[in-house]
Amino acid sequence: MALQERKRTLITCLFFIVCSPTIVSSALAAPANSALLNAKQEAQVSGKVFIATHDEIVSKAKAEGKLRVMTGLLGSVKTTTEAFKKKYPFIDLQRIETIRSADNAQQAFLEMKAGMAKEWDIARTYTDQYNEYLPHLWKIDLLGMAEQGVIAIPPKMIDPTNRNVVALLSRFQVTAYNKNLVPPNRVPKTWEDILKPEFKGRQFAAEIRSQELAALVPAWGLEKTLDYASKIAAQQPIWVRGGTRGLSSVVGGEIPMYLGPNYSSVKGVQRKDPLGVLQYVVLEPVPVRVGTEQAILASSKNPHAALLWLEFMASRDAQNLVDQHEPLASSFHVGGSAVEQELRGKKLSVVSWNENDNMEQWIAAIVKAFGFPRAETK
Repeated sequence: MALQERKRTLITCLFFIVCSPTIVSSALAAPANSALLNAKQEAQVSGKVFIATHDEIVSKAKAEGKLRVMTGLLGSVKTTTEAFKKKYPFIDLQRIETIRSADNAQQAFLEMKAGMAKEWDIARTYTDQYNEYLPHLWKIDLLGMAEQGVIAIPPKMIDPTNRNVVALLSRFQVTAYNKNLVPPNRVPKTWEDILKPEFKGRQFAAEIRSQELAALVPAWGLEKTLDYASKIAAQQPIWVRGGTRGLSSVVGGEIPMYLGPNYSSVKGVQRKDPLGVLQYVVLEPVPVRVGTEQAILASSKNPHAALLWLEFMASRDAQNLVDQHEPLASSFHVGGSAVEQELRGKKLSVVSWNENDNMEQWIAAIVKAFGFPRAETK
C-alpha cells in the first residue's frame, strides 16, 4: 500500500508540474482578455471601431494592398516610405504627398470637405482647422487599441478626446544666437535674462506670431505670458516672420540672437554651418507642442493599411529616420528619440491636445500685447 501511495503522490506531482504553466497562463490571460473586451465594448457603445487583434489588421491590410498618404513630413519622406515598403512589401504605397504650408492644407481640406479627397487614405489634420477635420475621419478607437497593446503606438501620441488622431512629431522652441556676437557670459539662462538692459534696442529678434510664447501659457498662465510679451516688446527687438529667414540672419551676423525658432530648424541650419557660428540655448520651462497630426479618412478604401502606416511612423525605427532627415523632430513621447533625450529632465510647458484649439487665441493676444508690430524687411 505504501508503494501505491507513493506512486499516486508522484503522479499527482507530475500532473501539477506539467499543467501548472497552462493554469497560471490562463489565469493571467483572463484579466487581460477581460480588459480588451471591455475596451472594445466601450468603443462600440460610443460609435467607434475597435479591432481586437493585430493579426486581423495585417490580414485585412493584405487584402487591401494599397495606400495613399497626405503627410507633413519633409526630409524624411523618402527614407520612411522605403522602410515602410520593406516592412510591408504587400502594401503598394501608391502616392505620398507632403502638405508644405497652411495654403496647401487649406486646399486639401476644402477638397476633403467637398467629398473630392476619396483617393486618399490618410489626411494631414492641420492644427488651425483641427475640429473641422473630425467629421471626415474614420471613427476608430486608436487610443483604446494602443492602451490594450493591439497597435504599438505610445498612447500619449494619440488625441485623448477624439481618440483617432496621431501626432507623429513634436515641436519645441529654443533661443538661437551667433556665438561671435553673443559671448558665453551674455547667453541667457532664463526667460528673465532676455529682459536685461543689455538686450534692449535691436539686440535680438522675436517672432510677431510667437508660437513660442503662446506655448508658455500652460506653465505660466495667460496673464503672466501676456505681461512677459509686453516686456519683450519694450526691449525693442527686431520683429521677424519665419524661422528660416531669421536663422539665416543670425548666421550672417545681421541678428545677434533670435527668440523662438524650432529646435528642428536650428539643427537643420547647424548641419550646413561648418564654422559652427549658430548656437542655441533651451530655456525652461520649454514650450512644447505636438505636430504633424495624421488620421485615417472616413472615406478611406484602405483603412487597415493606413493603420499599419500610423503604427510604423510611431515606431522607434521610423522616429530615428525622422531625427536623421527632418532633422530632429521626433515625438518626445517615443523613448530614446532625439527630442525625448534633449528634453529629458527639463521642466516643460506642454500644449495639450485639448489646448491646441486655444493656440490661435493665445497668439492673437500676444500680438496685441506686442503692440501690433510690423514685420521688418531688408
